[in-house]
Amino acid sequence: MPDSEPPPPRVPHASESKGAPRPALTRRNNVGATSAPSLLLTVLGEYVLPDGQPVWTSTLVAVLAGLGIEEKASRQALARAAAGGFIVTQRSGRRVRWQLTDPGRRLLTDGAERIYSFAEASSPWDGRWLLVSVAVPEGQRRVRQQLRTRMTWAGFGSPAPGLWVSPNAGREVEAKQIVTDLGLGEAALSFTGPFAGIGGQHTLVEQAWNLRALAERYQAFLDEFAGARPAPGDETLVAQARLVHEWRRFPFLDPKLPAELLPPDWIGIRAGGLFRKLHGAWQDGAQRHWRALVERQDPTGAA
Repeated sequence: MPDSEPPPPRVPHASESKGAPRPALTRRNNVGATSAPSLLLTVLGEYVLPDGQPVWTSTLVAVLAGLGIEEKASRQALARAAAGGFIVTQRSGRRVRWQLTDPGRRLLTDGAERIYSFAEASSPWDGRWLLVSVAVPEGQRRVRQQLRTRMTWAGFGSPAPGLWVSPNAGREVEAKQIVTDLGLGEAALSFTGPFAGIGGQHTLVEQAWNLRALAERYQAFLDEFAGARPAPGDETLVAQARLVHEWRRFPFLDPKLPAELLPPDWIGIRAGGLFRKLHGAWQDGAQRHWRALVERQDPTGAA
């Protein structure tokens, strides 16, 4: 049900950019579908979280429209986020604005830390590997899938069934939490230490992670954003949101291997450098324009 708000400020769709490359991905199927709920989280994290102020429905709808989301889908995404406990409504007559809850703020703060720190260079590697062996009983396919999802999310690779490896020995704590949560603690073993004399580390990497597919995704990111030159105002705000939205996928796809284990001139390093450069260049302008949109929709005229 629409709230009784004045027409929202118009934020042009990315395809309307004049004389500048479109910020929307041109190889979207290779990167993953974009949904209204996921784009809403990006907007909340990039603009609402640092601003700290409640925001009218119409402002969020306008920004999401600039990102290609229809109004109905935007309002459904807001309802879904509210049902999840991430945002709550504040009413002013028949008008509605939204504020982050404490859980929503924590979720977005953690996400922002992961996204921005991921673009930084890797720390020096101490040469140690973590190996986790987990035996999942036959017939527990759901548990096996949950284990695979969570271990992959934590940066582990699997060179063989039941075996997980990571060049980050500090991830043992996270691995222990995962197997405990899934009731597999009694069926798991872990070891840490340097690689021994049988086989090679790069062969292990090839067996445990699909770096070729990951490189293709990084190339799609570079192809889309390397030449982006958004105009000030609406275009910069939309481009910044799209940049962050596409980059936030990589912490869940890339195990962040040490440089010693990566191919020469690894494309992920170039992609991270581009993200840092563009995000820094667009940050001030995007935030200023966000505040202008919020204030334009505030009937009191307050900042």
